[in-house]
Amino acid sequence: MLVALPATFAHAALRSPQVPVSGTALQAFFNTQGQAIDVNSAQQDAQRFSLPAFISFDVHVFGSSDVSSGAYNASVAVPPLYLLSPGAALNGWFVSVAFRESPIRMVVNLFDNNSAFVSTVTYLGADRTDLGFYDDGPDGVFYTQDARNPGGAPKILVFSGTGTGSGSTWFACETGAGAGGDFADHIVLLGFATGPVPTTTSSWGRVKSLYH
Repeated sequence: MLVALPATFAHAALRSPQVPVSGTALQAFFNTQGQAIDVNSAQQDAQRFSLPAFISFDVHVFGSSDVSSGAYNASVAVPPLYLLSPGAALNGWFVSVAFRESPIRMVVNLFDNNSAFVSTVTYLGADRTDLGFYDDGPDGVFYTQDARNPGGAPKILVFSGTGTGSGSTWFACETGAGAGGDFADHIVLLGFATGPVPTTTSSWGRVKSLYH
């Protein structure tokens, strides 16, 4: 099985100012994943994303079973939500996402922890050139675009993967109401970089090595 991965890694600018992260849970998580990420200084200024044509990438989730996550068209005032990872997709389950043209669409395939196919859904009109991402939990839906959140509060922090995770992007989500938090409630790893880059193929074994 071959998976499209970025051939090079493009960094977005750093968020300024950096959002305070309370506690040590998020830093401890990245440390266990072998990621050289300082949660207080490496936050990327990435709230909407432009992806290359025909890109495919995987989505892996580390979080609570009562939180789902997905994508939306960032330019739409009241966008439909495109579910990528349902709350049940935990314990090694993952999602494969592919964008296609004619018609413009996003195809989402869900696999279990044994890489067995579970389900598929196609979202017509998903705009890969201007996407946002969201999480949906008990306290509501929160977005990568700060302005969509209550009081304009940052609720999803974006980090560039390092080492074996280079070419991937981490989303660290605070699912509680109000501003601030530890941003370790729901963590998502998406297999694309924080800038549009060429793609190449990689073995499934290499991809699996990223997810402990």
